[in-house]
Amino acid sequence: MDQDYRAPRREPASHRPPVPGEPYARSRRDYEGQRSSAAPRQQDQTPRAQPPRQPATGGAREAEPPRNRRRRNGGRLFASPWVYLLFVFGVSAILAALCWMAANDVLSLNKPYQEVPISIQESDSYGSVVNQLEDKGLIEYKSLFRMFALVTGGKDKITPGSYWLNTDMDYMAIVNALSARSDKRVEVEVTIPEGYNIDQIFKLLEEKNVSSEAKLQEMAASHDYAFSFLADVPLGDYKRLEGYLFPDTYRFYAGENPRYILNKMLVNFDSKLDDDIRAIIDTTGYSIREILTIASMIEKETDGSDRYNISSVIYNRLKNQRAETAGFLQVDATIQYVLPAGQVVSQSDYQTVDSPYNTYKNKGLPPGPIGNPGVDSIMAAIYPNDTNYYFYALGSDGLHKFFKTYAEHLAFIGG
Repeated sequence: MDQDYRAPRREPASHRPPVPGEPYARSRRDYEGQRSSAAPRQQDQTPRAQPPRQPATGGAREAEPPRNRRRRNGGRLFASPWVYLLFVFGVSAILAALCWMAANDVLSLNKPYQEVPISIQESDSYGSVVNQLEDKGLIEYKSLFRMFALVTGGKDKITPGSYWLNTDMDYMAIVNALSARSDKRVEVEVTIPEGYNIDQIFKLLEEKNVSSEAKLQEMAASHDYAFSFLADVPLGDYKRLEGYLFPDTYRFYAGENPRYILNKMLVNFDSKLDDDIRAIIDTTGYSIREILTIASMIEKETDGSDRYNISSVIYNRLKNQRAETAGFLQVDATIQYVLPAGQVVSQSDYQTVDSPYNTYKNKGLPPGPIGNPGVDSIMAAIYPNDTNYYFYALGSDGLHKFFKTYAEHLAFIGG
């Protein structure tokens, strides 16, 4: 065997050239490095493109940074589990404190006891009511109460009026206490004297905080109450209800709706003027309104014991056109009705006051009642005494004296 012949040495598998597509194929650089240690072989004369060389740093080639790798640890919020636990504990403590404060307000816990008045007008907004509750110390968190009232429907239950509330009331109790059927509404007892005219009644109701004069006047003028005795009384003037607001003792809620106030008084009048009395009025030849007009004059003129005699004077003048009276009633109280409050009737007013209520210048009855009479005066207007009296005058003893002639009347008054 020729000594120059050498059998080719089989290279290990790891020294084989990479096969395209083979998993984990070794790079050509690794392969070339292996070949350099083997027997020299004929080099390919075709120049190969060499990869760019990396600049050496300190004699060693700097490794390329990994690409498309996510930064897993950068910008961490908590450096340790203990910090995280402290954070969770702090947030939980704050939330617990807030919930406890809210619960205290909703359930009215740990509040010193105090009773406070709450007054709600019809013109008040829901926000002003909530502000008042906060100002009086009944609630602490307005937004929380608004949300509670919205969820429970309490906003729609709130009714104008005056109430006594206390700091022991929770949110639900407050909402219920401000409703129309609340037992916390302030009731006011009002006694309306017999003979009071409508202006005096409305002023008294305002003084008692039941309602305002303006609201009562507007309601009296505009609301069409369904009573037969008002069927022929036109709307537009609040004095249309004069004579029908029965004088009595009433219990009203403070801040009451004026429609309910007037209706309550009209219902009372309707009950007093029952069917039997109305049947009797029908036999007199006068309407209910005319009877009330006569009764209102009696109420204003009486000393309390002479209603039926005063009634006889009025009827005698209406029915008998004597020369001395000529159909004129000549009742001072009818002029007083149109004069400013507090002004006393003088003799000059008999001729200067230009009003249909001036019974010195206008014959017969005035246009309507001049006050609101009680039952006694109404009955006196229905059943006058049978007399020949045409005049009366107040004596020094505070009682009226009655006369048949004008001469007798002048002699008594010193005319």
